Amino acid sequence: MLITKNTFGKDFIWGVSTAAYQIEGAHDHDAKGPSIWDIFVQKKNKIVHNQNGNVACDFYYRYEDDLKLMRSLHIPNYRFSIAWSRIQPDGMGNVNQAGIDFYNRLIDYSLSLGITPWVTLYHWDLPHTLEEKGGWTNRDVKDWFGEYVALCVKYFGDRVKNWIVLNEPTVFTAAGYFFGVHAPGRKGLNNFLAAAHHAALAQAHGGRIIKSLQKESRVGTTFSCSHVEPYSTKERDIIAARKADVLLNRFFIEPLLGMGYPTQEIKVLNRIERYMKQGDDTDLKFDMDFIGIQNYTREVIRHSLFVPFLRAKIVSAKKRKVETTAMNWEIYPESMYHILKKFDAYPNIPPLIITENGAAFEDLVEDGRVDDLQRTQYLKDVIEQVFRAKSEGVNIKGYFVWTFLDNFEWAEGYHPRFGLVHIDFKTQQRIIKASGHWYGNFLR
Repeated sequence: MLITKNTFGKDFIWGVSTAAYQIEGAHDHDAKGPSIWDIFVQKKNKIVHNQNGNVACDFYYRYEDDLKLMRSLHIPNYRFSIAWSRIQPDGMGNVNQAGIDFYNRLIDYSLSLGITPWVTLYHWDLPHTLEEKGGWTNRDVKDWFGEYVALCVKYFGDRVKNWIVLNEPTVFTAAGYFFGVHAPGRKGLNNFLAAAHHAALAQAHGGRIIKSLQKESRVGTTFSCSHVEPYSTKERDIIAARKADVLLNRFFIEPLLGMGYPTQEIKVLNRIERYMKQGDDTDLKFDMDFIGIQNYTREVIRHSLFVPFLRAKIVSAKKRKVETTAMNWEIYPESMYHILKKFDAYPNIPPLIITENGAAFEDLVEDGRVDDLQRTQYLKDVIEQVFRAKSEGVNIKGYFVWTFLDNFEWAEGYHPRFGLVHIDFKTQQRIIKASGHWYGNFLR
């Protein structure tokens, strides 16, 4: 069966996604305050080649040209994030009018081109002054975040109707507060559990604030998800896979749905109760209008005596000798199908929207072209899996490609390229890749 845009129906939402720190640059322009990523990239050997997002794609100054490119590809929806420290340089209190003005220009220009904005309120760039007060490990972050959310609805809500509260809380709490490989670079189980609980509270709190100020809005939040399989049929590998599934897929969605934290398989997670207060069980729950699914691969898990708490470890794609992306992730489009089926099976789950999916490959510029055939094929294959899930009754409403522009890929620096548009980071030249032209033709 030939799958086209029309196969999904006229109301299916198609778009692309980006994140502020990864593309904007202008890291200290127009009174913007430093974020935890502005500080983290200054530390030696935290980022590949000690690179940073100080300039990135220079989107802060080039957004009009980039949106024109987006429009030329018939992309009707654009998911971008707001940098909290552009709005509130200190994370609370004073409002920076220059930051408000920038996002007003971005929103207005998007709308003038017929592109609908989808705003992510938090995509990992916490104001540094709040980190100095404990960041996500400080319970007050819920209120700081609530104040910021209310400001965004106040200044942008007359035109923005689609909101995403948090981007991948599992990643920013685990990578940033347990493993220390992302900003702010903290480590330890207690840091992780405190940050995770406060992020889960803020997730629901942010949703309630938006709905209280703008009842007609569409509010969601996003989760990183990986299809998990055991390495073998041995019971210990099956148990290990269940434990990995708790952390990779279940830990934030289940309290949001009113099911509480899934601590049965990993007893040490019960320590999260140290950070809970009376009423938190209720406050963790919120009825989102949609759930954002962000899937890139599957993980194969085996038992390991040497991994504390979990007794489980990922068997790398390299060891399994399977085809990989530039991120060393297995190319496995079927993962999307399995994840959609898994999340759709929750009772009372709202509609699902794929808010991120894509692949990084070694792109080459030849004669002014980038013929990224692997990425094009990957996108085709994943979209087929989305339709497969939809045709089986999964309530899936949209698909956003990660990402529109090649960008600063966090700790990996500028090497992994996910974009539909190639960026020469020395000259800022843009080239629409073959995958971008394919997606544009698909949407047309």
